[in-house]
Amino acid sequence: MKPCIIVLDFGGQYTHLIANRIRRLRGYSEISPPDISKEQLTGVRGIILSGGPASVYTSPQPSYNPDIFTLNIPLLGICYGHQLLALQFGGEIRRGSKKEYGETKLQVESNQGIFQALDRDEEVWMSHGDTVYKLPPGFTLLGKTTDCPVAAMADLSRKIYGLQFHPEVTHTPCGMKILEAFITECGCERTWTTRGCMELAINQIKDQVGERNVFLLVSGGVDSSVAFALLSKALGAERVCGLLIDNGFMRKDEVVQIGQYGGLLGKLM
Repeated sequence: MKPCIIVLDFGGQYTHLIANRIRRLRGYSEISPPDISKEQLTGVRGIILSGGPASVYTSPQPSYNPDIFTLNIPLLGICYGHQLLALQFGGEIRRGSKKEYGETKLQVESNQGIFQALDRDEEVWMSHGDTVYKLPPGFTLLGKTTDCPVAAMADLSRKIYGLQFHPEVTHTPCGMKILEAFITECGCERTWTTRGCMELAINQIKDQVGERNVFLLVSGGVDSSVAFALLSKALGAERVCGLLIDNGFMRKDEVVQIGQYGGLLGKLM
């Protein structure tokens, strides 16, 4: 299944949350490093540039492939991604006179593009030090805050958007409206479901494993337990053997519970 939207990970704490929000809106998304090749992006409908702890003016900075700006598909930059877009297209970024962290009021200047469903004033979540002070040529100001003169911008003709705030967090109530509008701008099919994801994972397991059996170390955490469940469902309980070691630091009766659960799926030692 080809992802509709790629989220480029610039080291932000909310990168996985961005991809999660896109999937909750039934758009298929994947996370990739920002230096992904142009060929790997063939067929992708849109790109989201995540936030991150770096500054666009100081080292070290995450390396990225500048070809992502020449693909003629919708782009959405969030926080650091917003600043990188501004710099790439000729805007100006400065160290903010005041760092913003937490909830703040966004004054919507234009209800165009992905801001069509927004009210005049919206609560948004900020977490940044650098600030875009000058719009790149051809960009329109969509929103600002008291301490951030360019909190949202857009090149509407090319469907390129930058947001200094984080639409993916629950502290930005209008965030899902913005992300949904971006999915629409990308022309994505809204067909992704968790059931479909499970079926895809099961088919991938069958293709990769072939006729071999699988031995899996099970920690009791979510990742290994889900992997054990998927393997057992894909290959059958008789072909999957899981090993769980009681290290003495598990919760009370947790080993027993995992063993009982595992016994329904595959062989758990």
